Amino acid sequence: MPLSTILFSPEYVTVGTKPLGYPDYFAYALIICKALGTLAIVYPKTPVRLKEWAYAGLTFSLIFAFISHACVDKNIAYMLMPLVVLGILMTSYIYSRKLNFNNSVK
Repeated sequence: MPLSTILFSPEYVTVGTKPLGYPDYFAYALIICKALGTLAIVYPKTPVRLKEWAYAGLTFSLIFAFISHACVDKNIAYMLMPLVVLGILMTSYIYSRKLNFNNSVK
């Protein structure tokens, strides 16, 4: 979710979580946690253990998003989107492990 949405159209922040029955504050907590996790993964000097936790947290978030949509609205498009992003996240994780292994061997 772009920062501009949070700053200029905060009524749209909860569009994805409100229909699932989550409270409004949950959307803000998700935004903060996802942003911190993404920064931990992207920032090159982040300790490997912290990156592992970031990958784990984002993985859980995407799995639970799939489960929420599967149980509540049963919309196949909403169910597939977290799985597609999870696939991208898994690819990123696999290649980051290969890069870390290759850098530690040298």
